[in-house]
Amino acid sequence: MGTISIEHGDRLYWLGRYTERFFITLRALDKLSDKMIDDKYGYREYLGYFGLSDTYSDYKDFIRSFLYDESNPNSAAYTLERAYDNGIVLREEISTKSLSFLQIAKDTLIKSQDKPNIRLSLLPLKDILYSFWGSINEHIYDDEIRNIIYIGKTLERLDLYMRMKYPYTAVYKEYIRLCKNLNRVPKDTPYRYNTRYLSDIVEILGSEEEYLRHSEKAVESLCHLFDNSEVTV
Repeated sequence: MGTISIEHGDRLYWLGRYTERFFITLRALDKLSDKMIDDKYGYREYLGYFGLSDTYSDYKDFIRSFLYDESNPNSAAYTLERAYDNGIVLREEISTKSLSFLQIAKDTLIKSQDKPNIRLSLLPLKDILYSFWGSINEHIYDDEIRNIIYIGKTLERLDLYMRMKYPYTAVYKEYIRLCKNLNRVPKDTPYRYNTRYLSDIVEILGSEEEYLRHSEKAVESLCHLFDNSEVTV
């Protein structure tokens, strides 16, 4: 393939981000369900991680919105739909088989709304997403395509881990993984990261002390990592 356009690379990148965001959102909501057995307002801490206000009538309303409301840009349904939208455009690159797993995930999520035990009905989604990633590895032969998708995946995980106050050990592992993925992309591709913001991330996430002091700046820099308005490599 050689090089890919910025527009095409952007779709690959967001396919990785949205798919991973869907997965982590599901995992976070599952943990919250346990927490809210004892604390009905336990979801407010989760909202606080993202600077969101509590506009929900109760915890059930919150769970319903964050699982199924496609008008809620923070919901599982919204992020899965955006992943699927990008997957459709990229189906020749990622394969129809890989795209089919996103469709199965959508069907599973929709059907779970009518089940008496929602948590139980959502359990297959974990394996469906693992199958999606397995299919990506199996059917994509161009390393540049695969690596940009995985950059989106690891960047999203790192972003959410920092926002949700994960311990430094977990954040550092994802930071190292992201750096390795960034280094694997060919130097001549037009879809490149912004060196200014990468330098900020490297400086902050290189030590636990800096992470604890400047995690918000690290999140901000991560959000701008693929801005094309400044020097990139």
